[in-house]
Amino acid sequence: MSFSQDSDDEYEKFIKRMNPPRVVIDNETCKNATVIQVDSQNKHGILLDVVQVLTDLNLIITKAYISSDGGWFMDVFNVTDQNGNKVTDEVMLDYIKKCLGPEGCYSSSMRSVGVKPSMDHTAIELTGSDRPGLLSEVSAVLTHLKCNVVNAEVWTHNTRAAAVMHVTDEETGGPITDPDRLSGIKELLCNVLKGSNKSGGAKTAVSYEVTHTDRRLHQMMFADRDYERTDDDTLDERLRPNVNVVNWYDKDYSVVTIKSKDRPKLLFDTVCTLTDMQYVVFHANIDGEGPEAYQEYYIRHVDGSPVKSDAERERVIQCLEAAIERRVSEGLKLELCTTDRVGLLSAVTRIFRENSLSVTRAEVATKAGKALNTFYVRDASGCPVDAKVIDSIRQSIGQTILKVKGNTEDLKQTSQESPTRFLFGGLFKSRSFVNFGLVRSYS
Repeated sequence: MSFSQDSDDEYEKFIKRMNPPRVVIDNETCKNATVIQVDSQNKHGILLDVVQVLTDLNLIITKAYISSDGGWFMDVFNVTDQNGNKVTDEVMLDYIKKCLGPEGCYSSSMRSVGVKPSMDHTAIELTGSDRPGLLSEVSAVLTHLKCNVVNAEVWTHNTRAAAVMHVTDEETGGPITDPDRLSGIKELLCNVLKGSNKSGGAKTAVSYEVTHTDRRLHQMMFADRDYERTDDDTLDERLRPNVNVVNWYDKDYSVVTIKSKDRPKLLFDTVCTLTDMQYVVFHANIDGEGPEAYQEYYIRHVDGSPVKSDAERERVIQCLEAAIERRVSEGLKLELCTTDRVGLLSAVTRIFRENSLSVTRAEVATKAGKALNTFYVRDASGCPVDAKVIDSIRQSIGQTILKVKGNTEDLKQTSQESPTRFLFGGLFKSRSFVNFGLVRSYS
């Protein structure tokens, strides 16, 4: 068995040497985008690898054509930067060629930007029922346990929540490795996730695997069955993506078509879900140049069969809908940028909770001693966020530290005095704001 496995590995290496991946980047053919063509030996998951590299570089994929019949794989992507311009940065172009070319060889998702084995933090995974103030409670427990959150991604969807958090030891600044301490952290966090529903589905884990964070969040929410609709699901049907699955019997494919509002990382989310559901994409056409994106996939299960039943078809539709909706951030976007310190996330989210704001999604990052955090918040009662509350929070934290970004339609403009002003007045008489890890100005 071992000999056979080694022989297969050597044969695969030989094929790669004889047929190395080829990457061509063209900035002349298309007027509005950079064209990236990738030709390579085919294998399951290769499309996700390529899309992941481009997505992690914050490139916008406006069009794509995929074909992988037989043993060869060909991708053509039209991409732009975040501002809609062609990609001309030579360093980035060289990086793309290196990752997608012979040196990269699609060895694993570890080679994507920011994803690598780490010896400087401990990864904690959390899943459970969503509720207002949950992130505040989790971060408060971590702070109490002398853990510093250096990076985190938090998603909520369909009453469920999932998070991947990278933490360090407050004293050493390094990873937490003591088994007894890790066991205690997991137990306390699990109790927080369960809340009053002690029998509810809650899970904590310390992860030692190297998986792309966004992909891991998709996997966790999929395993938590967030795609299952409930009777009280109130999502507006007009906002739900249009997903359809039909079988093309002449060619033995299932054809998946998706129409939805376009946004960054949409292609990654759908390809990630199809790949982890063990479907192979043989052909695909992607068009995201307008406000609405259109995706068409010709797929088979890894066992070679198309979708076999109505139940399987419905499951594919539900899972793709959920994959798209997870990243659709409901609420007001707030960005915080300040000097990082232990307990910062706990302090900020506690302030949100005390002002009846619920966090629907969060991205927490630390870079060169600075905290760069993005929060999507909404009023816990479901009403539009009171503009007076946001103004008061920003005045207390610092106008240049906490900023409102994106669409402000979710703000409710009111003329009455906000009670938050008095809450903060009492709060900061007894506690210095510096104790919460925040400062008045940012330079």
